[in-house]
Amino acid sequence: MNGNNPYAGAPGVTGAGQPSQGHELTVEQMDSLRRVVAGIVSQTESYLPEGFAVGSELSTGPNGPLATVAVHPPVGHPVSAGFSPDADELDAGLTDEDRDEVARGLAASAAFQVMSAVGDDITPAAR
Repeated sequence: MNGNNPYAGAPGVTGAGQPSQGHELTVEQMDSLRRVVAGIVSQTESYLPEGFAVGSELSTGPNGPLATVAVHPPVGHPVSAGFSPDADELDAGLTDEDRDEVARGLAASAAFQVMSAVGDDITPAAR
């Protein structure tokens, strides 16, 4: 009966039916988040050949803003990376290394999905 207990749940997480408090971003912080996500999308696209669809979504969850970048490969399952930055992270800015790591990780995961879907059935065109 843990769900009926008003003290149930992880500390610091807004409970079900409870209003979120202190998770709103300013217009400047939201613009900063949009620029960061657009940069990750652009960088991910630069690592991939044509045929891979890269997109993003910004939303607000019960614990604040959510940013998701996803890649849909030509074959295989889509992959995504999401993060929920707090206001301090946005004010300080995400580092180039962090953005590059997300972009490279997404591109590598998408390429792996293609390799897994295709398997060893394709004869290489060159060595």
